[in-house]
Amino acid sequence: MSEKSPGRKKTRPSVARESGASYVAAAEFKATCLELMDKVKTSGKEYVITKHGKPVAKLVPVDVPKKKGIIGSMKGSVLKYERPFDPIDGEYDIDR
Repeated sequence: MSEKSPGRKKTRPSVARESGASYVAAAEFKATCLELMDKVKTSGKEYVITKHGKPVAKLVPVDVPKKKGIIGSMKGSVLKYERPFDPIDGEYDIDR
């Protein structure tokens, strides 16, 4: 069996370190999941969830597009008629 050298430290991957994310062990994440989600929502902070010291998931804030208001929401949906008051060709019930 191979032994780890006693002076060797675990290093975290540079990917998450560069983005400013905090690391959370999976067990700790499981216990504080709702609290961490609230922190992400309010502060925008990112968390990397690790399992056995290796990153497996990332908790980040979601970008939700703003809803359009009712005014102007139908813009471009109406058909354009050149002559809207001209009669339409065809047979009508009134003509029978």
